[in-house]
Amino acid sequence: MKIAKGLIVADPWIGYILDGSKTWEMRSTAASLRGWFGLIRKGTGAVWGVARLVDVLPPLSPDEMLANIDKHRIPEEMIRSGEVAKWNTPWVLADVRRLARPVPYRHLPGAVTWVTFEPEVSEAIAAQLGELPADLSASPAASPKKPPAPRPAPPSSREPRPTFGEAVAPALSPSSDGTIIGRAELTEANIKNNHFYLRSFIDKFPSDVIGGSNAAQKAPREMTVDWGGATPAMTDIDGQKKFFRSRGWIRTFFERTGAQAGDVVCVEQTGPYACRVSLEKRNA
Repeated sequence: MKIAKGLIVADPWIGYILDGSKTWEMRSTAASLRGWFGLIRKGTGAVWGVARLVDVLPPLSPDEMLANIDKHRIPEEMIRSGEVAKWNTPWVLADVRRLARPVPYRHLPGAVTWVTFEPEVSEAIAAQLGELPADLSASPAASPKKPPAPRPAPPSSREPRPTFGEAVAPALSPSSDGTIIGRAELTEANIKNNHFYLRSFIDKFPSDVIGGSNAAQKAPREMTVDWGGATPAMTDIDGQKKFFRSRGWIRTFFERTGAQAGDVVCVEQTGPYACRVSLEKRNA
């Protein structure tokens, strides 16, 4: 069986699908297609894995979204804020397989949700995976968990108007992509103290994620930072020092990437209250 179509999925969600921790891809509408398809990592122009779409469930209520975080991996804060309210339809995935080498593809004009692969792309995928059976997981998809009791959203005296995501769709949008908002060159002190400065582009973040100089002055809201680990970080910004307040993840990020003085941290916007960080090596 050749895989003829692909679905574009943004980070960090495609990473969760590929590592097996996300079995529901949340979309704004249902889908008629069933069977194997390619997993395209948004912004890379390549297929990174394959999966089977086995079912599409009815749209979930906010309480049902909260009760099924283990399946879709959307943080509670994003659900309660309403920023992912549109993406409430579970596409149930099974038999996910990661490709050993990403396969480049050409994005044909007019492709919106599903991308049709050219024959050579399908052949390159098949060369890595071999012939795929039409059906591996025959069991029906599990029904969504029901919330134990109504969980009203916390009251709020203000409705902040974010500026961080006005030009880009939210991170859960099928068409969302990272937009670079700034870069920070690392020093020895940055690496020693597990931080990097956002000084030159702090105005790109929403005002309600920027707090004071200590924990007692935390911002009203936190943002999600995809740093490449198993779980995104949740943090606000120290407005005086102009760096992310939560820094435990930064130490691990530096260790995993082998960060050195002179390297550059690239920060990309992926949603209204979401960003992704990556490292650009000085001598790359």
